[in-house]
Amino acid sequence: MRPAIHSLPISIDRVSKEPIQSQLRRGIITAIGTGQLAPGQKMLSTRLLADQLGIARNTVSAVFEELMARGYLEARPRRGYFVSDSKPPVTDRVDSSVTLDWESRLNHHPSRLNHIRKSLNWHDYKYPFIYGQVDPGLFPLNAWRTSSRDMLGRASVDWWGADRAVDDDPMLIEQIQTQVLPDRGIYARPEEVMITLGAQEGLYLISQLLSGAGKRVGCEMPGYPDSRFIFDLSGAEIVPLDLDTEGAVIPSNAGLDLAVLTPGAHCPSMTVMSDSRRNETLALAEKEDFLIVEDDYEGDISFAKDLALKSRDKEGRVLYLGTLSKVLAPGVRLGYIVAPAPVIREARWLRRLIHRSAPLNNQRAAAIFLAEGHYRNLVRKLRSTYQARWETVMEHLPDLMPGFRAPDPCHPGRSVWLECPEGVDAHQLLQEAMAQGILFESGDPFVAPSQSGRFFRLGLSVIETHTIVPGMRKLGEIAARL
Repeated sequence: MRPAIHSLPISIDRVSKEPIQSQLRRGIITAIGTGQLAPGQKMLSTRLLADQLGIARNTVSAVFEELMARGYLEARPRRGYFVSDSKPPVTDRVDSSVTLDWESRLNHHPSRLNHIRKSLNWHDYKYPFIYGQVDPGLFPLNAWRTSSRDMLGRASVDWWGADRAVDDDPMLIEQIQTQVLPDRGIYARPEEVMITLGAQEGLYLISQLLSGAGKRVGCEMPGYPDSRFIFDLSGAEIVPLDLDTEGAVIPSNAGLDLAVLTPGAHCPSMTVMSDSRRNETLALAEKEDFLIVEDDYEGDISFAKDLALKSRDKEGRVLYLGTLSKVLAPGVRLGYIVAPAPVIREARWLRRLIHRSAPLNNQRAAAIFLAEGHYRNLVRKLRSTYQARWETVMEHLPDLMPGFRAPDPCHPGRSVWLECPEGVDAHQLLQEAMAQGILFESGDPFVAPSQSGRFFRLGLSVIETHTIVPGMRKLGEIAARL
């Protein structure tokens, strides 16, 4: 094993127009490419490197995560980051003669946003308290394999193999109409449903069609960061919407054009919008003539007793975003929009300008999976498992992690949103926890910068139920030492 390095041959030019994160990334790649950092060599910790360079530790962590995803670095539980033994293909050729000022040419810099960052090596952690990944122990692989095989039948291939331009698979649309939407209290015609590459694309399409310069868009704060980023990039003015125990609060006379809400399970707190707040929100939307984008990301596996806000919509003001990816797998990338036919028509043609239709082979495989009853069976299994995991956390939270505060009331879901006790910084807690095989998600992307380090999300998507208690016990012990 090669010895750990004590310093990196990297410097940060603070007067350069190149972002600090880009300088650090380029410096590490150059050091690896020139042999100054050898395969298998241990990197400095994020804290030490940040101190050495005089930059934020979050910046170092973000660069390490990106280089790990690209194959330059690898993380070893409880040991830190190492230069990868298998050198990735050279994709970052340094050419000092390049003088183009990309900083001034780019209209936007999405890479600089405070994105939700998910560790790709979560499998390596004994206690992966993460959200949104697929639990291999719950996914019915054989059923999906069978559906995929049937998708390759001649009749199916004749459909999805053609260039359909703006069309979706009518079989999948029908299954969503008959099996998925009614459970949320929604009844829609085929021309009111469109398939997207996950609900994320639905947000983007709506932002391009109904938002933009001069528009005011209300977004929950704390809330799903990508909603804010997407509508902000459209040129709209983002209006933060506070949250209380009944859900998002939309003040009168806010001058909104759109409000982006997660009433079924607020992101990230899992707060369920109350019955009275739902009625008030719809009445205000009608009175002040704004539209509502309902992101029902938990959808079929939500524990909320209330149906979708869209089920109460009498005027077509609610544009509903659903997803199959949260049930099937994130990589399947299938979501859908339910909206009035004129909106769906334009969304289809806008989608065509981006990538034409969503992959029709995936659509047909999902349609067969639903039609044969596998989807409903999977939903029942997921609900039962997540309920047990959530109850385990809530039962042991006061004793194993004293001082950590969950929302009150705390609604069941696939994660628990926690506020740290006084004196405990979530960033430091995460670093110490990762060294002991515990992984969770920072709350920083969901909240205002002034609340950095106060919150984190304890995800329950993949952690095995019997490991929750020992994982929480370790977290509590680490917090007590901080």
